[in-house]
Amino acid sequence: MKIRIEVDNKIEENEVIIKCNELNEEVKNIQVVLGDMLSSNKSLTFYKGETEYYLSLEEVLFFETEESGICAHTTDNIYNVKYKLYELEELLPGYFMRVSKSTILNTNHIYSITRSLSSASKVEFQNTHKQVYVSRYYYKPLKIKLLEKRK
Repeated sequence: MKIRIEVDNKIEENEVIIKCNELNEEVKNIQVVLGDMLSSNKSLTFYKGETEYYLSLEEVLFFETEESGICAHTTDNIYNVKYKLYELEELLPGYFMRVSKSTILNTNHIYSITRSLSSASKVEFQNTHKQVYVSRYYYKPLKIKLLEKRK
């Protein structure tokens, strides 16, 4: 694989173009890594009452729809965010994944998955009592994502 950088002081915004003869796993992995790097520079503002918090996205276990809006759960706190779940899906790095109609979770923090054939499977996180449920529709894509991360 060749890597080439062209400097052009006339362009307004940097652009990365990947040219390939086929879209294979190596190219997909490069795309994911670049996407994660770019989205890690994005920051969200978290709210608790009148206070704004600036946390690393890595600290977030999951985002969940609740009566008051969208909440971000960390190991021991809950914050509000001013986004819709579908907007977060676009903003968040690739290690976040939608697992139900009301939940996006951080796959880096998954400790265990208890599979249920008849209903949603339970996901637990390390060092906390918090848990979420993965709908049957999202269970297989989640397992695939976790397997890819272990490679």
